[in-house]
Amino acid sequence: MSTESLDAVAGELAAHLIKLNHRVVFAESCTGGCVSAAMARVPGISEFLCGSAVTYRNRTKSDWLGVDENLLSEFGAVSEPVTRQMAVKVLAMTPEAHWGASVTGHLGPGSPDGLDGVVFTSVARRFDGGNIVVVQSRTHRLASSSRAIRQHESATRVLRDLCQVLCGAESG
Repeated sequence: MSTESLDAVAGELAAHLIKLNHRVVFAESCTGGCVSAAMARVPGISEFLCGSAVTYRNRTKSDWLGVDENLLSEFGAVSEPVTRQMAVKVLAMTPEAHWGASVTGHLGPGSPDGLDGVVFTSVARRFDGGNIVVVQSRTHRLASSSRAIRQHESATRVLRDLCQVLCGAESG
């Protein structure tokens, strides 16, 4: 497991958001709200954190976010296509946000073969004119076998991925 502190990465992300004067919204599945909870511990973040939709079940992903049910059936909730759509949909539902990030994964036990400890993250950006584009999607294999540690690691991964994208936005 990465020894990187979830709170430290949340603080780093907050610094990027403040520098850009941008807002973020999250769609979380396997993290169960840990991502937004970590961000909420950063003093003064209310100007930059719009919120988070914790959509743990497939039906909630489709009902709350509008994730395509056919996509969920074809690829499963823990897949790159679904995490991409989660990021786009949560951002589309949050007009004041500039960025949307999502995370879904299998933390175990009982994960399908080959997917135990696999997490997908996506970052979407709203450009001037309103176009929303997925700018990054990643697959992560978690180091730990502990469900609680995997949840923490998953939250750290999505925040770290978003930090990396925002670093690029600052320089470009």
